[in-house]
Amino acid sequence: MTEWNVDRAAVALRRAEDHRADRGPITAEWPDLDLETAYRVQDEVLRRKAAEGRRVVGVKLGLTSAPKQERMGIDSPLTAWLTDDMPLPPGAPLRVDGLIHPRVEPEIVFVMGERLAGPGVTAASALAAVARVGAGLEVIDSRYTDFKFALPDVVADNASSARYLVGDLWRDPAELDLAAEPCRLDIDGEEVDSATGAAVQGHPAEALALAANTLARRGIAIEPGWIVLTGGLTDAVFAVPGRTITAAFANLGEVTLHCR
Repeated sequence: MTEWNVDRAAVALRRAEDHRADRGPITAEWPDLDLETAYRVQDEVLRRKAAEGRRVVGVKLGLTSAPKQERMGIDSPLTAWLTDDMPLPPGAPLRVDGLIHPRVEPEIVFVMGERLAGPGVTAASALAAVARVGAGLEVIDSRYTDFKFALPDVVADNASSARYLVGDLWRDPAELDLAAEPCRLDIDGEEVDSATGAAVQGHPAEALALAANTLARRGIAIEPGWIVLTGGLTDAVFAVPGRTITAAFANLGEVTLHCR
């Protein structure tokens, strides 16, 4: 059997995504897969998508809450890529049958105004580089069966990225206390969870700073105009056909996703 390597892992993950067919974790067959190599797999998947015409439009953070990090044995969020086939147009439904087993989580979303390059980025300098902040819903869709994976698996899988939707209200982040920003998650008009911006590394700008400093180790900066999904504020809920999922923020408005 062919030995596992970066190319083979990238092909396996692309096949799972393209055919909407989940698979077991790669680490079950490639136990030596480490985080550094997993990020190389992530970048190779991106390279293949770019060769097909896809374009990077931003970055996302995963595992931004302290409990999730503790469970995975890490002390910093994961970073992953956003490409131009991921955003959902306003009002467009999520076609559940186009994905494997999608889940949805509310996010605070930044649009970058200035280039942000580590190392040495702080929450204050990160926030100063943000042009505007808004509400979002991220659709995650692990290529692994039942969302069961080790840390290198999810890194290689681009942190389960799939789709995202942003609201139409944008604010100046300097005007808001984003750590205290309340968010309510509703399913079909009924509240199922709630959180504040502090659920993301204590403050979304802390997550952004960590992303910039982490990416700097790979020679990457966060560019002007990029979207940054700062991490799920609550646990993710399943996207089920017929379900309507809403994230309602106190100062960032509401964003609603209709699942079909």
